[in-house]
Amino acid sequence: MSAPSSAASPTAWQLSGFGDEVDPDPAVQAAVMLALGASHIEVRSAWGVNVSELTPEQVTELKGILDAKGLKVSAVASPIGKVDISLPVEHEVERLRQIISVARGLDTKYIRIFSFYRGETQTPEEIRDDVITRMRALAAEAESAGVVLLHENEKDIYGDTPERVLDIMESVGSPALRVAWDNANFVQVGVRPYTDGYAMLRPYLEYLQVKDAVMATGEVVPSGEGDGELDATIAALKEDGYTGFASLEPHLAIQHELGGFSGPVAFGVAARAFATLAAKNGIELS
Repeated sequence: MSAPSSAASPTAWQLSGFGDEVDPDPAVQAAVMLALGASHIEVRSAWGVNVSELTPEQVTELKGILDAKGLKVSAVASPIGKVDISLPVEHEVERLRQIISVARGLDTKYIRIFSFYRGETQTPEEIRDDVITRMRALAAEAESAGVVLLHENEKDIYGDTPERVLDIMESVGSPALRVAWDNANFVQVGVRPYTDGYAMLRPYLEYLQVKDAVMATGEVVPSGEGDGELDATIAALKEDGYTGFASLEPHLAIQHELGGFSGPVAFGVAARAFATLAAKNGIELS
C-alpha cells in the first residue's frame, strides 16, 4: 500500500493594497480592491485627506463604508518619520498618537512609518543617533498602545539600505517595531533586495509591500518586470512560512513625497502581475 501524499497545501497570503492609488473616494477604492480579490485595504488617505489629518467623524464614516463592503484594514500607511530629523522628538510622537486613534478606529494593529530625512549636507552617519532616539520614542508609544510600527525602507531616509534598517531594528529592540519590506525602494537605492538584504532582515520582516523597479532608471514597474527580485523574495517567504499581508503599492502613474497614484486600470495590471508570481510559487491570495 502506497504512503499518503505529503504534498504541501498551497500557502495563503492576505491580499491588500493602497486604496488611494485607485481613487480618492474610499467607496471606489473598496469596490476595486474587492474586484481584484482582496480581503483587505491599506489606508493612506480617504477623500484626499491623509490619515494624519482624518477627523474622528471621518474615521467613523470610512469604517462604515469598508464594513458595508466587507473589507478589513491591513494597515494605516502613515507619514510618520517622513520629516526632517531636525524636528523635536515630540513632533512625531504627538502625530503618532493621533494616528494610533485612526488605527484603532479602523481596527488594525499595523502602522507604517519611516526613519527621517536629513539635511542636504548631512550624512546618514551624522543623523544616526538622532534617528535611533526618535525611533525608540515612537516604538515605546506603540508598545504602550498595543500597536505595531512597520518601518518602510524608503529612499532618502536613514533606513534606506538593509544595513541601516538592521541597525534600527537591533538598536531599538522593540517588538512594536518591525519591517515593511519594499523591493522597489531597495532597487531605487542600488540594492539587490533578495541578494543583499533578505537574510539580514527576514527575522524582522512582518509585512510585504508589493512594488518592482528598474535598477538603471528607478522606474516603478509591475511585479516581475524589474530588478526587484520579487520571484526569489516570494519563493523565500513561502519557504520561511510567511502567511501575512501582501499589499499592492504600484506607483504606476504618479510618484510624490507622500505616496503615489495608479488609477483603477494600472492598479489592476499591477495586481494581475503579482497574482501571476504568487500562483507560480503556489501561493493563494485572498
